[in-house]
Amino acid sequence: MSVLRRPIVGIIGNWHEVEGRYPVHSGGQMNTEAVAEVAGCLPLIIPADPNYVTVEELTGICDGFLLTGGRPNVHPSEYGEAETPAHGAFDRGRDAITLPLVRACVESGQPFFGICRGFQEVNVAMGGSLHPEIREIPGRMNHRMPPDGTLEEKFAPRHPVLFTEGGVFHRLMGAQEVLTNTLHGQGICRPGARIVVDGRAPDGTPEAVYVADAPGFTLSVQWHPEWRAAEDPVSRPLFLAFGRACAEWAAGHR
Repeated sequence: MSVLRRPIVGIIGNWHEVEGRYPVHSGGQMNTEAVAEVAGCLPLIIPADPNYVTVEELTGICDGFLLTGGRPNVHPSEYGEAETPAHGAFDRGRDAITLPLVRACVESGQPFFGICRGFQEVNVAMGGSLHPEIREIPGRMNHRMPPDGTLEEKFAPRHPVLFTEGGVFHRLMGAQEVLTNTLHGQGICRPGARIVVDGRAPDGTPEAVYVADAPGFTLSVQWHPEWRAAEDPVSRPLFLAFGRACAEWAAGHR
């Protein structure tokens, strides 16, 4: 007899060293809470490294994927550029899993939701490129996390995002303009093939995208909606829609 279970969401983990010497794969608690409490799915943190998992195994086990934020950046060689100090730290194991994972999900219709670095991964996976440091571009604001303050202060809303009138995000939110936090240094330079920029910050920085003509959920945002997702009026609709997409996938593929 089959057992009813929640849809499984693979939360892409990040590799880092604790105190500079103890290697871990980890995922932020806010991501787990948003997946479990708002999306209504079973959160499963994934060690994103091809030494331990394959894309085929992940797509076979999970019903959807949360492409999380993280301090390491996508390596610039993935979009044809040379590494510079401005590109920051990297996680090549994560690159090796998430980029082909995005392409596989776009092809199959398996849902994914990209956040911050995950948003950037979606663009790179589809052939796009990134600016290494948004704040150095004339006319752009500083989108980075404030260096000081409490979590509430770091994740506080800092700028509006304007969606395309009548577009996917406008319809989902029920509003053309929303207020979001901002905690990123890099951003989209050249949109990848089929990447639709559906929302921008006041300085023109892309903030909301999806993949055109993809059969499944591909919404991705540059801000961090996992912060207080259960109560935030901008975050909650995103995780609810993602959860519905994962449930629909699970219903058709178990």
